[in-house]
Amino acid sequence: MAVKIRLTRLGDKKSPFYRVVVADSRAPRDGKFIDNIGTYNPLTDPAEIKIDAEKAEKWLKNGATPTDTAKQLLVKSGIIKK
Repeated sequence: MAVKIRLTRLGDKKSPFYRVVVADSRAPRDGKFIDNIGTYNPLTDPAEIKIDAEKAEKWLKNGATPTDTAKQLLVKSGIIKK
């Protein structure tokens, strides 16, 4: 089972809000996930990123691979070094 750290979309039309989740790569984008590790709100200025560092590090050590966007958020929040 390939596990990924990725975003799942919430919010209304034209006002996105995202959860940073750990999910099986075969699951749909807004479908079933294993663990919720944070949130991302791109509409605030600056964008609000809240990620639980302990959970994220645990999943990265266990082999979860972040998507490109999730990786950028993890770098901005200081969990992954550039």
